[in-house]
Formats: sequence, C-alpha cells, structure tokens
Amino acid sequence: MTAPIGGSLIVPDRDCGLCPRLAQFRARNRETFPSYHNAPVPAFGTLDGRLLIVGLAPGLHGANQTGRPFTGDYAGDLLYDTLIRYGFARGAYGRRPDDGLELLDCRLTNAARCVPPENKPTPAEVATCRQFLMSEVAAMRNLRAVVALGTVSHASTLAAFGLRPAHYKFGHGARHELRPNLMLFDSYHCSRYNTNTGRLTAPMFQSVFADVRAHIDQSA
Repeated sequence: MTAPIGGSLIVPDRDCGLCPRLAQFRARNRETFPSYHNAPVPAFGTLDGRLLIVGLAPGLHGANQTGRPFTGDYAGDLLYDTLIRYGFARGAYGRRPDDGLELLDCRLTNAARCVPPENKPTPAEVATCRQFLMSEVAAMRNLRAVVALGTVSHASTLAAFGLRPAHYKFGHGARHELRPNLMLFDSYHCSRYNTNTGRLTAPMFQSVFADVRAHIDQSA
C-alpha cells in the first residue's frame, strides 16, 4: 500500500487500504464526485525546503477535489496569502492546482493523507498515516522549522520525532525545540470555523509565520 519515491520518500499509493474507514469513504466519493482527486493527497513543495507545514487532513471539497494540500477551500486562502507575504511562496493562489503558485523553501503535508468523514480522522488513522510524515521529515535534510496547524498535527509531529506530546503543550504561537536548530511552531488551524468564530485572526496567523521567518533567517 506504499510506494518509494526517489529511493527514500515513502508515500501511500492511490488505493491505499491501510485505514478501512477512509478507504470506504474514498470509494463512495469516487462514485459521488468522479471528477475529484479522491486519493491520498501528496505533499506539495520541495524536499530541500527548510520549512514543513503539517495540516490535519484534506477537505472533501478542497484538497480531496484538487489533489493539492490546502487548495480549493477557505483554509488555503489564508495559508497561501500568508506564505506569499513571508516569502515562502510566489505567484497567485487560485484555488486550483494549475494556478502557477510556487512554494519557496517550504513544503506542505497533512497528518492524515486521505479525506475523513466530517473532517475528523480517528487517532488510529493519524497513527497509521504517521509513517508517511516520518518519511517526509527524514527526507528533508535542510529542515529548520515545522508549523503544526492544530492539536492533532502538533501531537502527530511530536510523535514522528519520538517525543511525547504531554511534554510539549500546544498553544497558538508556542514554539518547542524538536532537536538542535529545529523548532516546532504551533498555530490554530486556518479553517473557516476558527476564523469565523474569531479564535484565529489573520494577524494572529501571520505572527506565527513572522516568527518562523525570523528563525529560519537566523539559522541560515
């Protein structure tokens, strides 16, 4: 159910069946939305990058439709605008994978690669998918910063590094040392729900990436 890329990076194949519930949901979506990607969503960006952003899971009508992380729904509007603002992307985000947007020194992935029912992967599904996150981390030789969007991504990232989440409390704007010269930055997820409720504002989100930019520039 996995395939090596370039001899090192491990990714789920298109019909990955490691999580039966997600595979069944995928099969139904292929019937209901035959034009959608409807498969594990690959990471976006260069493996040479110094920044890795870890989201939760593809949205049904977002990345599950377009096949590119955070592309096609509101979360991408705020994320990609912020990445452009702080020099981690260039071009214009057009909610589609052929918009010409390019990531710079940055890579995007998710804690769970397949769209889950109600946008909620189970802990077991996140744990099963963690092997792919671990592979991403191992392949990113220049990694200096990880941004975790939400508590699930925060916990899965820590586990991918062999660290116990109980020892690294999640908090918006918090930062934790994963290993020398590699920091984890926490942010509330840039979902429409969080922004509509005021839990996350654009300035709050941008402040996290301002800190990331400063850290990466200092560690160059």
